[in-house]
Amino acid sequence: MSPKLIIMAAFFLQPIAFGSWLPQIPGVQERLSLGPAELAMALLGLPTGILLMLPFAGHLVGRIGSRNTLIFGFPIFLALVPLPVAAPDIVSLFLLLVLLGIGLSTIELGLNVEADVIEKRGTGSIMNRCHGFWSLGIMTGSLVGAGILALYTSPFMAIGLLSLVLMPVSVIVCRALPVHEVPVAEVQPRSSWRLPSPGILGISLFVFGITMTEGAVADWSAVYLKDVFQTTGMATGMGYVVFAMLVSVGRFAGDAAKERFGSVVLARLCLVFALVGMLLVVAAPVAALVYLGLACVGLGISVGFPLAVTAAADLGDRPAAENVAILSFIALLGFLIGPPMIGFVAEVLGLRSGLAMLLPPLLLSIFIAGLLRRRLGA
Repeated sequence: MSPKLIIMAAFFLQPIAFGSWLPQIPGVQERLSLGPAELAMALLGLPTGILLMLPFAGHLVGRIGSRNTLIFGFPIFLALVPLPVAAPDIVSLFLLLVLLGIGLSTIELGLNVEADVIEKRGTGSIMNRCHGFWSLGIMTGSLVGAGILALYTSPFMAIGLLSLVLMPVSVIVCRALPVHEVPVAEVQPRSSWRLPSPGILGISLFVFGITMTEGAVADWSAVYLKDVFQTTGMATGMGYVVFAMLVSVGRFAGDAAKERFGSVVLARLCLVFALVGMLLVVAAPVAALVYLGLACVGLGISVGFPLAVTAAADLGDRPAAENVAILSFIALLGFLIGPPMIGFVAEVLGLRSGLAMLLPPLLLSIFIAGLLRRRLGA
């Protein structure tokens, strides 16, 4: 297999177990008798883990290399994924999610830096396709998680077995990645976390609303369907499956669409679609329209992050991997900050109002999509 196919396989494998956890959130909430605000506080464990790891992950990847980060990071990350399902109380749920956030942030950075290095040493763009495979992976995981609900089996045992199966496969795939002749430390400088430039901050602001929406759908779509529309079993988890499937479709079509329309036009067209979809989700009177709205949102946000990665790499003010690493962390923070925000609003105003909080960030992303324009032409 070529390095491009290998890194795409790694992107696919990484979120499968994590995706299977997402449909279990309503069950954990019910088992621990948590209200929306309490669940939101527990979910803050993930962004807390991100923030704790933020000063160290870039240096770690630069020191041991993105390939080694993936080889050693995959087993640790997969071992952590099943633990939140078995949390006995809200404090332990928070702490276990902190650990999961630490593992998630490290492996996500390793994947993006490795993909950037392989892309630079090959021909043609692969970032959209890499993230397309990531979406396929999380869709597969969420489908497995929905199946776990339908089978009424132990989520902890099922996700634990899935993680156990994925461990040797992921290590084999990551060991097949090429050993770079130039150390990754030279690609990912030690000064990676100096003050970000205005250019990368603007692109990160563009992508923040997109990943906030993605994280919110991941954590709250199942809860929304269960609490507001009284869905049961597999139907509760299918909302995210539909969402992730359309994200995959959009990302696999993204490179061709970018060639036809350009980054800025494509981003704005897609985000308008996402905005309409989120309005439909918030106003839907029946569950069927929620599924349709989530499909629109998935297709609408699909290309946002890959386009932002390319724009960050093309800035030219710093090494590409440095800007990609900063963007990846800020984007991941958006992915993880959105769900707690919705929970706090939902505690007071209900879940519909909580999800409506995603509309302003999406609107802002539409307005600042011009930041994706390449410095040497549109």
